[in-house]
Amino acid sequence: MDADPDSETEAQWENITLPPGIEWSGRARYGAAMYFYACGEMDVQTLEVYRYLARLDAEEPADVLRRYRVGDSWLEKLARRSR
Repeated sequence: MDADPDSETEAQWENITLPPGIEWSGRARYGAAMYFYACGEMDVQTLEVYRYLARLDAEEPADVLRRYRVGDSWLEKLARRSR
């Protein structure tokens, strides 16, 4: 039986939008970022920010992306998703 790709995508959205401060949230966000990168939804620079932050549970990736001025298209997707 094949997994529903929409449910997998939804689960990854839940992971990538975990709030900062939750134990292991950085690793969960990075795992989700790898999923979105593999699907062509995220560029390599954005993935690298999530990789770097994987062990920093208290950091908000969107803030770091803005600070380094990378990931504009990903930030737009996050903004659309939060509406």
